[in-house]
Amino acid sequence: MLIALADRKAKAVALHEGLRMVPHRALVLGPVLAQVWRPQPALVHALSGVLKECTVPQARTSGPPMRETKAGRPECLACATGPDLADRRRIGTALGQAALPVKKWPDAVDAWVALAAARHGSAVIFTTDPGDIRACLTVLAPMDVHVVAV
Repeated sequence: MLIALADRKAKAVALHEGLRMVPHRALVLGPVLAQVWRPQPALVHALSGVLKECTVPQARTSGPPMRETKAGRPECLACATGPDLADRRRIGTALGQAALPVKKWPDAVDAWVALAAARHGSAVIFTTDPGDIRACLTVLAPMDVHVVAV
């Protein structure tokens, strides 16, 4: 999704704009950001603009996960509490049991994304790699996580 946003793909931009209306900011995990960030001026400029509307959980300089409301700012427990040892084991299990598409290798970042969505509940994952994400979600078996290809 970050690459699609950096490339100004119409679908990604429209989805990202729509997310400005929901209480929880779009979530960008640290490993996802690290995987796409490169020292190229155009990419840095595009991603920096996108990240202003997102939250990177537990990153000191990131915006808060929840937007301000008339009653104050609620907290997101999934963002406030980092992954524990059990979560890391779930990642490994997902990687070991995921039925990935042919010629694909397990990607820990995909499994982290799937777990973060599962921890949040009622989540939507916007991705250019839906097959790998769905394979991890099948193992994690969350109740209400959806995948949208961009």
